[in-house]
Amino acid sequence: MSPKVSIIIPCYNDADYVEESVKSAYELTYRNKEIIVVDDGSDQQTKAVLKKLDSKIDKLISQDNVGVVSARNSAIGLAQGEYILTLDSDDYFAPQFLEKSVKILEEKKNVGMVTCWTTKIDETGNKIGHFKPSGASASKAVFYNNAPGNLLYRKVCWEDVGGYDIEMKNGNEDWEFNVAVCKKGYKVHVIKEFLFFYRVKTLSRNKTALKHRKTTRQYAFKKHQDLLINNIETTIDFFLEEIEMKENKIRKMENSRAYKFGNFVLNTLRKLKP
Repeated sequence: MSPKVSIIIPCYNDADYVEESVKSAYELTYRNKEIIVVDDGSDQQTKAVLKKLDSKIDKLISQDNVGVVSARNSAIGLAQGEYILTLDSDDYFAPQFLEKSVKILEEKKNVGMVTCWTTKIDETGNKIGHFKPSGASASKAVFYNNAPGNLLYRKVCWEDVGGYDIEMKNGNEDWEFNVAVCKKGYKVHVIKEFLFFYRVKTLSRNKTALKHRKTTRQYAFKKHQDLLINNIETTIDFFLEEIEMKENKIRKMENSRAYKFGNFVLNTLRKLKP
């Protein structure tokens, strides 16, 4: 019998998109699956949409708002599947993703996680870009995102690393999770097809995470400092690239017309000052 897959969908105030997300999970061509939705303290509008989707949801967990990290962990703890598919409530997969990715885990025992190429869409569903994850090793993943947070993996991977780190409350917990899994020796396989659709919203959790990027990266770098130390050349190259990018950004700003005009106005006002 084919292994069971538990599809984990945390949801918080996502009435506009959660229906599309749940339907995409339900319509995945792989049949031996369960859909678990975690209502993480959503508003009444979202609860109404979830109630309408009752026939497509195997388990609906309702709880007070504790954040996506704890929501994922609690759902995976109850999951019956040998494999876990994570899916955010505003994103969706192409119908054939799960069938293709389960086959890879079944055939390649050294692979722990399976992802694919990603199509970025806006709030209305229009395509606005692409992302092709590298699926790199832990030594590269600690610096560069090697896979999106929505992917298929063995439940034992989650057990081996102790789940998603609850200290990563301000985002990037999926990146740190991928690093931790890779450190255990698991490989990441990338299906070179656009089978995942990631929604870029005006008010998204990832944009909020950018505000906390320094503290979250500082925490993750300290947690995985062995990777930085054991790959010192890559570490040096990474931080030099970061410095160069910031310097280029500053130069670009200084060369902009708005910046030059602002300087002109300030200098004029200083000269006029008695």
